[in-house]
Amino acid sequence: MTTAHSYSRLGIAKRLRRLRSSEPMRALVRETRLSPDNFVLPLFVCEGEGVRREVPSMPAVFNLSVDEAVKEAAAARADGVNAVLLFGLPDHKDDIGSSAYDPEAPVQAAIRAIKREVPGVLVITDVCLCEYTDHGHCGLLIDNEIANDPTVDQLVRAAVSHAAAGADIVAPSDMMDGRVGAIRAGLDDRGYDNVVIMSYAAKYCSAFYGPFRDAAGSTPKFGDRRSHQMDPANVDEALREVEQDIEEGADIVMVKPALAYLDVIARVKEAFGYPTAAYHVSGEYAMLKAAARNGWIDEPRAMMETLTAIRRAGAEIIITYYAREAARALA
Repeated sequence: MTTAHSYSRLGIAKRLRRLRSSEPMRALVRETRLSPDNFVLPLFVCEGEGVRREVPSMPAVFNLSVDEAVKEAAAARADGVNAVLLFGLPDHKDDIGSSAYDPEAPVQAAIRAIKREVPGVLVITDVCLCEYTDHGHCGLLIDNEIANDPTVDQLVRAAVSHAAAGADIVAPSDMMDGRVGAIRAGLDDRGYDNVVIMSYAAKYCSAFYGPFRDAAGSTPKFGDRRSHQMDPANVDEALREVEQDIEEGADIVMVKPALAYLDVIARVKEAFGYPTAAYHVSGEYAMLKAAARNGWIDEPRAMMETLTAIRRAGAEIIITYYAREAARALA
């Protein structure tokens, strides 16, 4: 048997386990650190008052009326989470998604209420049409195909309406070509030049969005989204998408989903050095919840390991339904 003394005689002086010997030692040399400042909490805002309806496929996630969304934003702020991402669930849907730019729609009403009642919270808004169209697609349909440029016109109207309500950041998630440049021009032309654009620059056509569509009522009535969301097999294409969005004026770029695309996050960060967000999406969250409920994993440890992996890959901004729970764990 080899002894410690024999290791010394062999000249083996490097013992990597020395730096793992205790929690204070591990903390001292930790390379990747999480903070509540990294987290953004998604909120699904619906019409009505006093509505707090749990999403069946997403435990502890709710459809919230504006008054309840304000309470959730305030609770998040108390936990140390200073940013929320709003998705709208309107009662009225049509073929052009007109509720997306209705100044009295849930998102616009929630922006005003949160900015008034919870000062200091950054309000980010999702800019897409899938939650607002009666067919569930991300854009306007012409001959059963999503028409890029007419969709972009609608997205500009939605983004401007969010800015007018007081949004700090607008986040186009539709994956239409040219929408970042058009939104930037639309905002600047109306005096909203300080509103930040966080582009869903590399959004993949993923199987992990199912619970979100349950929450937002945005499942397409026919077909799928492969014509505009990215092929999961492609990485170089993601870099081209990110580069184009940066050239068009994106201030922050996003990769979605996160866990299955950690390599993409790392490539994007290395290539561009831009503020980079990653969306820990509904399916990724729901899988952890389901495994925990079955007793298969230690949920708090799995949660923190997952979020650390996303941060380690290069994302400074992590959009996650675990935002409040993770912030409390860090505290």
